[in-house]
Amino acid sequence: MADEISVLVVDDSALMRNLIGHMVEDTPGLVVAEKAMNGRFALQKIPRVNPDVICLDLEMPEMNGIEFLKERKKQGIEIPVVILSSIASRGAEITMEALSLGASDFIQKPSGSVSEDIHVVKDTLVSKLLGYGGAYRKSQGKKVLAPSEYESKAPTTKNSDVATYFKLATQAPTGPAQPPVRSRYPAKTEIIAIGISTGGPDALRVVFSNIDADLKVPIVVVQHMPAGFTNEFAKSLDRICPLDVKEAEDGDEIRAGRILIAQGNKHLEVEKKGVLSAVARLSDSPQVSGHRPSADVLFASVAMAYTNHALGVIMTGMGRDGAQHLGTIYREGGMTLGQDEGSAVVYGMPRVAYELGHVMEQVSLNNMARRICDVAKQQR
Repeated sequence: MADEISVLVVDDSALMRNLIGHMVEDTPGLVVAEKAMNGRFALQKIPRVNPDVICLDLEMPEMNGIEFLKERKKQGIEIPVVILSSIASRGAEITMEALSLGASDFIQKPSGSVSEDIHVVKDTLVSKLLGYGGAYRKSQGKKVLAPSEYESKAPTTKNSDVATYFKLATQAPTGPAQPPVRSRYPAKTEIIAIGISTGGPDALRVVFSNIDADLKVPIVVVQHMPAGFTNEFAKSLDRICPLDVKEAEDGDEIRAGRILIAQGNKHLEVEKKGVLSAVARLSDSPQVSGHRPSADVLFASVAMAYTNHALGVIMTGMGRDGAQHLGTIYREGGMTLGQDEGSAVVYGMPRVAYELGHVMEQVSLNNMARRICDVAKQQR
């Protein structure tokens, strides 16, 4: 169908191209535009098939993924790219280089370059393809049909983020519910907690490159990302942010001028140590809202430790992680912000939070850094 999100699959393995192609074709709203065995052939096919999103391997002959991204940038091609690659010895570093060259997001192949068990990352892959491809189509003035219009396609996992995406896509947006009853009035902000998922790497670059250098409030972040990548991701943010950014370690001091990024596959919580100090705590406890780390876990701990001295921010992402316990921050008297629909790659997490009445104010991505700083510096 003309209104389906079209995907260009680029991988040097014929088996991988076929397996990925089947997953795409089995997903309502997605269709394979074309397949290519390396970056050079992909560049040749783009003008002809005009895809909405590109699924790109990094390790390929003739023109690898990094070389493709450099040429894509040189040619001014804006079609979003989702990296699907195996982790090598320098996997995290190379992946962050890909993101810095304009790739939107990445997914790790489960078992090497040729992963016959690629189906285990299907939900993650198709959710990102739907999110980035849909956002690109809308930016080009093209229609994105609701998944209910593809009834012949196979259904997705009932409780997956993709299922939540489909459910929200078929529902008209509603106004917010009655906000929760506050237990106390907001007070001076002493911590900022951010929950973010699909679309997050680019969005956090925008926010943290524009954050005030004199912000005296610590920031803790859950960005859904696999283990082994968050350290390099934090380093990449640290290079563009006026504040110190690092991957959270258990026992790290939560202090002014520091941003802590949750480790992949570890929940991040905050623990008060007396009146004036707090530390980060990492745990391997079960997934919450389908994720570890989970924004809901972080928000709940922030609300408990800081009550009405917290600012919770929920941004672009598939599903509903963080939406429930952003409300806990609100009920405890904290302040809450949510990214608006127009600037979110996927208006899932912030939409659910907004419709639950847990978002005090919706903010565009370009205004988010300014609004966070203004709220955090406001005397209450």
